[in-house]
Amino acid sequence: MALFKLQISLPDRPGSLGAVASAIGFAGGDIRALVVLRSEEGRGVDDMTVAIPGSDPTDLLEVLSQIGGVEVISVEAAQ
Repeated sequence: MALFKLQISLPDRPGSLGAVASAIGFAGGDIRALVVLRSEEGRGVDDMTVAIPGSDPTDLLEVLSQIGGVEVISVEAAQ
């Protein structure tokens, strides 16, 4: 499995993070670390380290883009 560090912006309301976690699981991924960076103006920004099968995060990013209000700010390989 490959590790990727994602920074995401999501609506700051109950269930938003759960939807992101479920989508990661649906894509075959596993959350290895999560840091809530900030919450402002109704949005939260989180750093996540995610393990995914293979070495290409395209499928994961596609699944996350289908969640209303979720924006992937950045993605980079993690070590």
